[in-house]
Amino acid sequence: MINRAIATVVILIVLAVGMMAAVKTVPAGHVGIMDLFGKVRDETLPPGLHLVNPLIKVHRMSVQTRESKEVMDTPSSEGLIVHLEVSVLFHLDPAKAVEVYKTIGTGYDEVLVEPNIRSAVREVTSAYQAKALYSAERDKMGAEINRYIVKALEPRGIQVETVLLRAVQLPPKLQAAIQEKLSAEQEAARMEFMIARERQEAERKKIEAEGIAAFQRIVSEGISEPLLRWKGIEATLKLAESPNSKVVIIGAGKEGLPVILGGDTMTAPASPARR
Repeated sequence: MINRAIATVVILIVLAVGMMAAVKTVPAGHVGIMDLFGKVRDETLPPGLHLVNPLIKVHRMSVQTRESKEVMDTPSSEGLIVHLEVSVLFHLDPAKAVEVYKTIGTGYDEVLVEPNIRSAVREVTSAYQAKALYSAERDKMGAEINRYIVKALEPRGIQVETVLLRAVQLPPKLQAAIQEKLSAEQEAARMEFMIARERQEAERKKIEAEGIAAFQRIVSEGISEPLLRWKGIEATLKLAESPNSKVVIIGAGKEGLPVILGGDTMTAPASPARR
């Protein structure tokens, strides 16, 4: 009787252990690779709780975004050594997780991702001058590194999200020379702006002077001797109509203009041409 009870307890324990071994959990952001004594199934387990053969070993592989950071010294096209910090964001393609496990294993980042990042950075930077990292060509360089890495990794089941050039350090002498050149270019641009502004101001003054000269020419061409004499006659008539005027002698003044006699004063209006 005691032996039967012991046997029952043992069986229950074995069943419990078997049930626990048969229950597999795949965390969120992972897929489960089922491996039975080296034979890997083609399908994967999605995140969640699963009941499988207790003898199957489930390898959990992350499909979440991961970062691979490389800090390296790489040569430029002129042979200068440039210090770079590069970050690559990537994730495992869930549809190719089994293939990656079979051909590379769970350590695909150390085996596949990191070496290809280093190779891509050296391949691309060796085609550029060091100063390109301080110009608009830096974005172009980053795009080329990205294309190189995508071409190497995506066929193997690794999806590349982005490549970031985080930090760049040039040799001190080259960095000082680049800064000096940039300062000189900024000063040259400032001088060009000032010259253009002065040129515009000179053009404005020229146009203004030409307008004034044209006005004076038109006015001078419109004034004649008969017109001036007629204006003098009109002025004399206005003076003659004044209460202070006494006697007007027609044709007595110089150039035939009237003479106005008022009280003890004799006035002959000046020629308008002499005013």
